[in-house]
Amino acid sequence: MKSCRLFLLCFLSIAAVSSCGKMDPAYRADLQAKKYLRDQYMDVYYYWNKEVRSRNAKLSPDDYDIYRFFNAMLYSKDRWSWMEDRDSYVSSSTGTYVGGTYAIKVTQAVEDFDDYRVWIRYIFPGSPLERYGVTRGAQMKAVADIDVSEGFSSQEKVDAFNRAVAVSPQTFTFRLVDGRDTTFTAIWATSFTTDYILKTAVFTNEDYPGLNEPVGYLNFISFNNNKVPELCRALRSLKEKGARKLILDLRYNGGGDSRASDTLVSFIAPKSAVGKTYVTRTHNDNLRGRGYDQSTEVKQNADNLGLDAIYFIMGSGSASASEMVYNGMRPLYAENVHHVGRVTYGKPNGMYVLMYPGDRSSHNSYDKGDYSKLEYVFYPISFYNVNSASQHIPDEGFTPENSGCDDIYNDFGPKERDIAACLHHIVHGYYPAEPATVNLRRQSEGGVIDKLLLPEEKTNSNYGSYKVQLSK
Repeated sequence: MKSCRLFLLCFLSIAAVSSCGKMDPAYRADLQAKKYLRDQYMDVYYYWNKEVRSRNAKLSPDDYDIYRFFNAMLYSKDRWSWMEDRDSYVSSSTGTYVGGTYAIKVTQAVEDFDDYRVWIRYIFPGSPLERYGVTRGAQMKAVADIDVSEGFSSQEKVDAFNRAVAVSPQTFTFRLVDGRDTTFTAIWATSFTTDYILKTAVFTNEDYPGLNEPVGYLNFISFNNNKVPELCRALRSLKEKGARKLILDLRYNGGGDSRASDTLVSFIAPKSAVGKTYVTRTHNDNLRGRGYDQSTEVKQNADNLGLDAIYFIMGSGSASASEMVYNGMRPLYAENVHHVGRVTYGKPNGMYVLMYPGDRSSHNSYDKGDYSKLEYVFYPISFYNVNSASQHIPDEGFTPENSGCDDIYNDFGPKERDIAACLHHIVHGYYPAEPATVNLRRQSEGGVIDKLLLPEEKTNSNYGSYKVQLSK
């Protein structure tokens, strides 16, 4: 019996080794990915690598899947680092959403107006609802047979609403910004691509009395390198129309790729700033000693707008690259750069795009747009940003010189509170005392649920990604 038990134990041990070592390639691949993450990325690029290296060396990869393994290696004060798989990366980098979408963002004006009704926060150009006149500022009154005209009175109604807006085809009732009610049945887009520019416009005296020059307006919501051509076309159109003052609306822009933000800066920085630093990235001791603390300068651009002043509209949805561009313009524009809206998100740092597999052959494929080899993309915090005056982005965010609500009752235009405040300042040299939408305040009724349609910056733990492509 002892001999049999000994033989059985030896057999089980050999079987386990064979399974993990030779018979189970999935296990070996998973283990290799985790070790590569720790040894090649976290130990090298992570901003707090010195603080966590000894602890991370003791972590057993077998105790975690790769997502929990990544999280287990993070420093205690790190609330920004994250990772994603190939499908998620490709979707976000190309701006293409597959699987069905109405391409709208809805919200409630609870914080500003104690209003629990459902409003369109913004709508992507090309949305299936656009043809029916739905814009920012439209109120959703019903979806399917669910009346939401007065908000929500139970969690069951909230859940039913969320299920209904995830169905296609679906019937909606809206009150449009012109006061008309409309009911229609829409089919969602099974594949939807956006250029992330919500609106480009030039405001004149006909739009806002008192303007004696054209004022450019650009609202875009992601620094996506693949969408740089669209961004350049929009900025060139403003230059062609003679805009020398710009309202840059980044209130919903959570950051993105440094290549896109560098391009924007080349258009909007003062012409006198060409060749001057607008941002410097400071790294851990290891990378600093290898020359990674390099500054990024304002690049020459024949299409530079030659602006006299720039107004940033920012709020809690403005993070990372949005804050970095504003911070970079502050010493370059001095008193001619302005911030209207709300306190920004507060993300003073950024990360490199660390792809796995990370060998040269794989990166050559990625550079050609072939992501068939890609498994994971890691975004550990790798640097902090400072401008040419050595000013950091505050952890608590930037405070505006003119504070106001996010006026979701009006479409993006001269009637919208923050845009109107900028135009008022351009005309009069000071900001209006009271938001134009104060008469729309609405007191909520008892029993209404208030935590259901929170914006992405409050629900997405990965919000605010400032990413720099790492050359391999």
